[in-house]
Amino acid sequence: MSKILLQTTITQHADDWDVTRFSLLADELRTAGHDVTARNRASRNDDDPVLSRLDELDYDQLWLMAVDVGDGLTGTELTAILRFRENGGGVLTARDHQDLGSCLIGLGSLGAVNHFHDRNPDPTRMRDDQDTPAISWPNYHSGANGDYQPVFTDEPVHDLLRTGHSASGRIEWFPAHPHEGAVSACVPNASVLAQGRSSTSGRRFSLAVILDGETTADGLRMGRALAASTFHHFADYNWDLDCGAPTFVTETEGTEIRADPSRMTAYKDYIRNIAAWLHYRGADATAGVGSLFTTPPDDVRAGMRQSGPTTAAAGRLG
Repeated sequence: MSKILLQTTITQHADDWDVTRFSLLADELRTAGHDVTARNRASRNDDDPVLSRLDELDYDQLWLMAVDVGDGLTGTELTAILRFRENGGGVLTARDHQDLGSCLIGLGSLGAVNHFHDRNPDPTRMRDDQDTPAISWPNYHSGANGDYQPVFTDEPVHDLLRTGHSASGRIEWFPAHPHEGAVSACVPNASVLAQGRSSTSGRRFSLAVILDGETTADGLRMGRALAASTFHHFADYNWDLDCGAPTFVTETEGTEIRADPSRMTAYKDYIRNIAAWLHYRGADATAGVGSLFTTPPDDVRAGMRQSGPTTAAAGRLG
């Protein structure tokens, strides 16, 4: 069991992506046995009393939903998060298109794997989503909110993508979003966990990058980290459209998750896997999650559906 801080980079705001928009994620983590504190920033301009002291508190993991337009973390908070990782704490970050969540840039190697429009620019510098003119690159169109997107990965499949709820034994589908951000394995000890495919251009892009095996200047093992291309992989709205979205979200909704919620069951193993993988300290650093999920037996596999592949203005739109 981990003590997890699920944190956004904005203050409470009912018509934005504040922490109430991630309640299903919090519930899933709690169901898996974790102690979850879900909160927004206490203040927009002052150092947050929790984030600024994260390295001094007893959390094991930080799940950071970077839903701001670039000013969501202070220098003091960035330093505390860096120290938290240096002390062995696990960190997940999730941002979105263009410069949404670009406050992450200050998080050392974890910031470096995130690419934005103006800060640490996406090397491709190409607009992908064509349906929302107010949003510029990076904005990979993996599908409509409410639809699934196929997940592409090389063999051997990482433990984070293992599940007992698919015929293949791996997670084949993620929730889709019409304009995902850019992450890349551009620093030592980083690797691409999985790729998506643009439904507009057919281009592949990274859905998540993981950092594992980093050490401090003193040679101590740092906490693992995962950088997601979009917080919409974790938002209530993208798991269940009936949860609703902020009023500035205007794109046409999809129908696939409503029509076939079974694929979400396998996807939720990804959430549980992340929490298990991020939870380690010191001697536990070599522990994986491979034992948590096993390939279904042949009789179960035969009865399971086989699908999927084998291998404020622009700043505020979500």
